[in-house]
Amino acid sequence: MKRLLLAGTAAILALSAQTAVAQDMPTDPQDSTQASEDAGDEGLFDIVVTAQHRSESLQRAAVAVSAVTGDDLAQSGITETVNLGKLVPSLVVQPTGGTTSFFLRGVGTNSQNSFSENAVAYNFNGVYVGRPTAPAGAFYDLERVEVVKGPQGTLYGRNATGGAINVLPKRPELGRFSGEGLLEYGNYDSKKGFLALNVPIGDIMALRVAGQIVDRDGYISDGYDDDKGEAVRASLLIQPSELWSMTLVADYYNQHGKGAGAVLLPNAAFAVPPLEDRVSISDPRAQAAIRGYAATLFAPPFCGGQGGFVTSGCVSLAGTDGFLDNKFYGVSATVVGDLGFGTLTVIPAWRRSDVKFRTYLPGFAGDFVDLAEQTSVEVRLASKESQRLRYVVGAFYYGENQATENFFRQGNISTTRFTPRLNTESIAAFGQLTFDLSDAFRLVAGGRYTREDKKQLTSTASGGLPGPIEPPLSAPFTGSLSFEKFTWKAGIELDAGPASLIYANVATGFKSGGFFVAQPPNNTFEPESLTAYTVGSKNRFLDNKLQVNIEAFYWDYRDQQITYVGGVPTGNGLFGQGSITVNAGKSRIYGAEFEARFAPTRNDLFNLNVQFLDGKYGSLTTANFSPTGAPVTTGCVTTGSRLANPGVNGARFYDIDCSGKPTVNSPRWALNLGYERTFELTGDLSLIAGARGNIESSRYLDANYREDQKQDGFAVADAFLTLESQGGWSLTGFINNITDEEILARAGTRPILDFPVGTLRPPRTYGARLGFKF
Repeated sequence: MKRLLLAGTAAILALSAQTAVAQDMPTDPQDSTQASEDAGDEGLFDIVVTAQHRSESLQRAAVAVSAVTGDDLAQSGITETVNLGKLVPSLVVQPTGGTTSFFLRGVGTNSQNSFSENAVAYNFNGVYVGRPTAPAGAFYDLERVEVVKGPQGTLYGRNATGGAINVLPKRPELGRFSGEGLLEYGNYDSKKGFLALNVPIGDIMALRVAGQIVDRDGYISDGYDDDKGEAVRASLLIQPSELWSMTLVADYYNQHGKGAGAVLLPNAAFAVPPLEDRVSISDPRAQAAIRGYAATLFAPPFCGGQGGFVTSGCVSLAGTDGFLDNKFYGVSATVVGDLGFGTLTVIPAWRRSDVKFRTYLPGFAGDFVDLAEQTSVEVRLASKESQRLRYVVGAFYYGENQATENFFRQGNISTTRFTPRLNTESIAAFGQLTFDLSDAFRLVAGGRYTREDKKQLTSTASGGLPGPIEPPLSAPFTGSLSFEKFTWKAGIELDAGPASLIYANVATGFKSGGFFVAQPPNNTFEPESLTAYTVGSKNRFLDNKLQVNIEAFYWDYRDQQITYVGGVPTGNGLFGQGSITVNAGKSRIYGAEFEARFAPTRNDLFNLNVQFLDGKYGSLTTANFSPTGAPVTTGCVTTGSRLANPGVNGARFYDIDCSGKPTVNSPRWALNLGYERTFELTGDLSLIAGARGNIESSRYLDANYREDQKQDGFAVADAFLTLESQGGWSLTGFINNITDEEILARAGTRPILDFPVGTLRPPRTYGARLGFKF
């Protein structure tokens, strides 16, 4: 399959250089336009999306998809993936040290180490990105971001149990020299600069070069939660005829700074600094609170106290030396050709992640080095839209090689080090058909066969009392896994009126199994699967001024992969703490989403999005590890315990049953609303005033269900004021999180000393930005 796809790619690249007879240029699936249909001076504009690998109006796409335009992202000041959730209520984005975890409608993965893979597929410029460290540095010069909800087991690549996030950059334009830029300054000494140039090269080529620099101080004391990086992207469009085009894209991002940080969470065990002070766990105020709490326990002393470094059994506290030193590269080509009977698209791509960072996000030190390279090729053939039977068929290849080292240190009481060398290969063949039974009624059916092979060569070391602090690595051990799965989709679509669509479908998706940090044979987990039942309606009323969309869904989630801190065999008959993944749970998730947009005049726009979500684990049991033998603090039921290391120390396993608990990261209610008003000052100047609000009910952030790791309900609001000229410049003043709410993005428990830590969403931020176009 790999050789076939690569050979096909070479043939297409050769064909794209040839001249063909002029016909209508095929639509590039990556090319999109906002406001493609102008309803006149008044009314709502359409957004064109490619969520189904076809260019179609968002209102005509019979799938659950939210689209955020590049202008909306810039207006919201979003330069990081972690902030995308405030524009899409069903999406939760969690920073986890140097990685990013996504949850859609309660389905996601808590990424904790180099074995992690997200259950929500992240795609940049049509290319699947495998590493959870890599969704960074892409949020500039974008056409739009699409968030597709639910399992994507037909048209998309691998591991799309919960959905897909498609980030689509702007493409070059032939025959037009243009540019745009943005300068921004705000509190926390936030500086941002963006510039893009579109340069025509003759009649058949155009180059677009864009770059961005971001430099912002940290949101919490000691400088963590900062944002520093430089990014550049170059896109070359070659269109030798109206039949063929090729777009080459190369991107680079240098990410540095201190990275995500953590704070102590309020709890019943001891007093902590007020959450509104955003005191880092490495701050002396927080460390004093931890020391006072530890003095009440039968616990080891701290390393490096006033009496000097303790050499006989000590635990460490968080430090101020966390850092990011990450570099991401990518090259891809999108070749699109009109074959007469259909449109052929070929996307070969290569990406590299060179990651090195230190984080104290779990409450102790974690050092990561992760070098990953991936290659992929996707080939698709789409029929003409005018046909009664329309299809998209294709094949996909993905290969990734990782060389990593993960080192977790809790003083000399516990250390874990592992150096996996991982290899993943995935191949798939897929297709989706749409058949018109009549002008208004359609049947949809699709399927995807996927085969995935994984290999590992891993050495591990677990140290600390009663063993060495930095033990030598074990002899390498190997493992291999293979998975095969057929996923499918079936549905109906009905045009209920000139601007009304009703749809219903059943779709399946799966996420492959894999390895976790332990010596074989007990170091693997099986795939998870999800079946989604969906019914929805999309409508426009009042001469295109009112848009009302509603969708209801029921998800059956089986063999769910749960990652938690458990007991990892060390190879000497003992157990140490480590992150393990098991097929521990199944759940059912149901709910509804309501979206409305209303433009009563050409100068007014109202937006409303409401989601109701009810998720519950039918079965969720884990064996949590306590290195000291102390009971595990949990909001679930402890059904029993047993010694982990008989005759050596008091470490125990505790069997925890969380069945019946709500799914994590699943607010029962989430609401986004907004309003914009345009005041026409002169024939050239306009003043745009806008406000956005986000209201969410409470949710648990961790599968341990402790009350101190729960985010209560909250409401936040943003506002902006923009002076805009038809000459191409704009000046905006903005304020986000006006009431300065403290909102948790992530929560967990610091092992051994058993206190809760969490990360916070951004505080109140404000500033001004100057934009220009020419």
